[in-house]
Amino acid sequence: MEKQSKKDRLAQYKQRTITGGVAAVKNTANGKILLISAVDLHGCRNRFEFSQKMGGCMHMQLQDDWKKYGTEVFSFEVLEQLEKKDTQTAEEFSDDIKTLEQLWREKLASDRLY
Repeated sequence: MEKQSKKDRLAQYKQRTITGGVAAVKNTANGKILLISAVDLHGCRNRFEFSQKMGGCMHMQLQDDWKKYGTEVFSFEVLEQLEKKDTQTAEEFSDDIKTLEQLWREKLASDRLY
């Protein structure tokens, strides 16, 4: 019975909707933004929240400000999401996410970006 349950859970995991996109880690103290693109936004948010709870910095570019201002001044915001289509390969999906990030880089003022 337990073996069948594991197979069912694995099948459900493989059939889940994969959502990627672009997110921003915002420093509310100085207004700077770190753009992050990820094929798994949920996992990216989890890493951010874990870093905040543990006091460690999730990204080397943020390290100086992370120490200077503390973890509480940083927030995580999803800017745009894409769902992976059944017909897309992982590489095609990743390329779409990277293109989306470039569009967001063009939208935002470069002096505000880490």
